[in-house]
Amino acid sequence: MEQHSPSIRACAVALMRQGVPNREVAEQLDIPRGTVGWWRSEDRRARGEAYEPPTDCPLCTGRVFDEVAYAYLLGLYLGDGHIVSKPGQHHLSIFCNATQVGLIASAEEAMRRVMPLPCVGRRQKPGCIEVKSYTRHWCCMFPQHGPGRKHEREIALAPWQQKIVSAHPWDFVRGLVHSDGCRVTNWTTRLVGGVRKRYEYPRYFFTNVSADIRRLYTDTLDALGIEWTHCTRHGAPYNISVARGACVALMDAHVGPKY
Repeated sequence: MEQHSPSIRACAVALMRQGVPNREVAEQLDIPRGTVGWWRSEDRRARGEAYEPPTDCPLCTGRVFDEVAYAYLLGLYLGDGHIVSKPGQHHLSIFCNATQVGLIASAEEAMRRVMPLPCVGRRQKPGCIEVKSYTRHWCCMFPQHGPGRKHEREIALAPWQQKIVSAHPWDFVRGLVHSDGCRVTNWTTRLVGGVRKRYEYPRYFFTNVSADIRRLYTDTLDALGIEWTHCTRHGAPYNISVARGACVALMDAHVGPKY
């Protein structure tokens, strides 16, 4: 490891105490950014100063945020989202099919529009892409976070979340469908004039093991006037179907298939 003179370190610490970012200090003094970060940490420790990372969390700062993006992100989180919150590691993850590049980009955009400050990145996993945003404050924005799987604990919206969903119901439904839903083409046969003919029709499915999350979905569909039915598939009663033509047309207009 390269050794730096005490005068260089003193100069770096003086700049940092003036509020100069690590990157600029490193560039001015031609030293590694990691070294600057270490010196900053040591200087704080010597002065007994507790470090509080900057945040733009709407709940903690009172900042006005993009509620449309949040309604969509809330749907993604309830479907295929997960929060890691433990010492030294805090992040929100949304898991997306690796082939659905549009969904991956939408998840990233929603995270940045809700909280622009945290770092957002991607991680390749077998068959999927994990879209991640790093800050412990995602726990503030998603109070549904807790120990265990979502379907093993109660999931209910906070009053402020319900207000956003009521104001932007289609964005919430779109997030849920884009996470745990799909648009498929079903078919059936009918006798017409003694001849059996095949008919095809589009249909939306939403599948989630949590009864609470399914209820949030169907309550929102009810508010939108969308007719739905329970559909048991392969013996599992976890599916919600929208098949009536006019309702499917509305879903197409406001949700659309994942891509």
